[in-house]
Amino acid sequence: GEAIREIAATYSEVQDALYIALEREFEDDLPRWKATLEKDNSIRFYEPEVLFESGSAEIRKPFMVILNEFMPRYVNVLMGEKFRGEIDEVRIEGHTSPEWEGAETVQDRYLFNARLSQERAHSVLDYSFRLFRNNDAREWLIKSLRSNGVSFARPVVVNGVEDTSQSRRVEFRTITRSRERILQILETVEEQDTE
Repeated sequence: GEAIREIAATYSEVQDALYIALEREFEDDLPRWKATLEKDNSIRFYEPEVLFESGSAEIRKPFMVILNEFMPRYVNVLMGEKFRGEIDEVRIEGHTSPEWEGAETVQDRYLFNARLSQERAHSVLDYSFRLFRNNDAREWLIKSLRSNGVSFARPVVVNGVEDTSQSRRVEFRTITRSRERILQILETVEEQDTE
């Protein structure tokens, strides 16, 4: 029990410190980028017209300009002394709305969007890597940066209704080591309970 409490406290401290650091770094830019910093420290980029061509994984110029500004500063915060040892991974997540012209079933729509969201997340991953010439940063990115297509599994819901425009987004989500440790401990506890 003590170990869990200690890890949970560390997790909470890291999350709070990271939130403050990200807010301090980006608070002036987020409104301009049509982006938000969420309580779980993920940074969400909305505005589908800015992000990608419709139905395509090709990054639009305005989003390239945003990534040029955002990525070096974001990586700088995460690679800083305070957080470097705490970050397990950074997930670039592609999210879509459930719409898809010509899809006959929900399953078809989901699978089309799964592919599209994966390709979009990968495009952002690929573009992000190209912004770094420094070997130290590249090594860190190889260890930390992942791309993940989520399709429409995690919609943005406003007042009980999905906001399809906001659901189409790219998220940068940090997973900290202490969160991973908590999940491992919870799995172990569950296994012991079922034995």
